[in-house]
Amino acid sequence: MKSQSFFAYGEPQDYQCNSVLNTISIIRKYHPQVEEEVVLADRDLRACALKSAKKGDYTNAITLLSQLINRHPQNAVDYNNRGLIYFQSGDRHKAFCDYNMALQLNPKLASAYNNRANYYAACGELEAAIADYDQALDLNPSYVRGWINRAITLRELGEYAEAIENLEVALLFGQLESHILAERGRTYHLWGDWNCAIADYQRALITINAEKQQTLYNTSNLHLQVKSWLNELMGFSN
Repeated sequence: MKSQSFFAYGEPQDYQCNSVLNTISIIRKYHPQVEEEVVLADRDLRACALKSAKKGDYTNAITLLSQLINRHPQNAVDYNNRGLIYFQSGDRHKAFCDYNMALQLNPKLASAYNNRANYYAACGELEAAIADYDQALDLNPSYVRGWINRAITLRELGEYAEAIENLEVALLFGQLESHILAERGRTYHLWGDWNCAIADYQRALITINAEKQQTLYNTSNLHLQVKSWLNELMGFSN
């Protein structure tokens, strides 16, 4: 039974929005003749780009990040972020080119190795993906997304025991717990250890509900996926 990755564990650089939308509204109201990109600071453009990407407006997000790259062509983070958005929009080739440029500019950017590894994994180049995840984790051993993604790829390769070990390492850092439990449950599920799988799926659902109440993450898609996997397993076991 082939495993299916369900969460895009890409890694953008995080930026605070800083009332970007209010800033844009003021610009439009009082200075309609001035182009927004002239007024907005770099951090605001980045925040607005990532906000657009989260809404699915990839074209606007890419346009804003391209403006930033024109301003600062040596900034590896902007290439990495634009690559991630290209990847999310389905343009894998441009994503790959941006990840390579980011790493050329900053060979120690762990998130770019993680994102490029996701590209390799999506293309079925699993050994190349593992190599890039290893690079990311060598640079940042506490990089939770790297551990999760490496585990998913190992699962695709049928290396279930090592995948479980990677997920248990990821749990130590206290981040993305619901995602880790869900992926560990899926790994046990595909490995044939259904009791452990059911326990992890149930723990993941409890954790998702707790995270939802604390508004830590948007986990609605994860909740649906875990329920689907649990129903699939319960159907097999009945």
